[in-house]
Amino acid sequence: MPELPEVETIRRQLAPHLEGRTLQRLEIRDARWCSPVGAEDLSGALEGRRIERVSRRGKYFVFELEDEVFLLVHLRMTGTLLLDCAPETPYQRVIFTLDDGRALRFCDPRRFGTGELVLGSDALDAFFAGRLGIEPLGPELTGTRLRALARGRRAPIKAFLLDQRHIAGVGNIYADEALFRARIHPLRPAGKLTGAQCEALADAVRVTLVAGIDAGGSTIDDFRHPDGVQGSFQNEFLVHLRRGEPCHTCGTAVIKLVAAGRGTYVCESCQPRPRVRRRPSAAQPVALTDPRPASPGSLPPARR
Repeated sequence: MPELPEVETIRRQLAPHLEGRTLQRLEIRDARWCSPVGAEDLSGALEGRRIERVSRRGKYFVFELEDEVFLLVHLRMTGTLLLDCAPETPYQRVIFTLDDGRALRFCDPRRFGTGELVLGSDALDAFFAGRLGIEPLGPELTGTRLRALARGRRAPIKAFLLDQRHIAGVGNIYADEALFRARIHPLRPAGKLTGAQCEALADAVRVTLVAGIDAGGSTIDDFRHPDGVQGSFQNEFLVHLRRGEPCHTCGTAVIKLVAAGRGTYVCESCQPRPRVRRRPSAAQPVALTDPRPASPGSLPPARR
């Protein structure tokens, strides 16, 4: 699934071509894209309006049209936004036609991508308030804030990072890379992180996301820029997808495990696995006498 760097890369490339233009026609070929809003109802609400701004919140594109009409687009697993691509490009679900004749096409072979209509800035705030946490590239992400969010949580830190209600936009790739940079094992309980570890992780999340944006995102399967070009951050991975390869830092082989239900890559030399404290089982009695075995042939002392 495209994560924050991929979405931000597309946003930066689309904004100069879309902002200030009028959406002349919106052809929705797959009604599931905007369900439960009907395709004709969505087109009627958007057509003829000027696109004032193309912004981003987490992994969502926010098309801000005049009169506080918002279209929120999510690529999900395999969605792509292609500008002026060939008309016969496969898997076209939606076509945005601008007043200058240019066409933006939403292509999605697995049909998981979505478009949602929101009317008014208050409704927009309410939509995101229940779904997304802090923006990791803004001033909100600090070690102190991260530790406060994680306090008392027993879930692994990898699961914590993937939960968009905590930090918006971080997915599987960038969680692996950030945890490696911070030298934190993905299975460590989020609430057990120290203040220093939270500071290191906040910095690592930010550095990893910026590196991904600078590289134009990661292309592993379907991700493309609006002009069809692939991203290149996959060539800079430190651990993700590098199972069996030597760690760039210590030379230990990178392993793959499952955390939060996702394939997860880790160097367990640089990211020590958390220790598990074992408590005596309630069904197993605790010895109250000297547990050392008697010497062969010895007898217990006689009672007096």
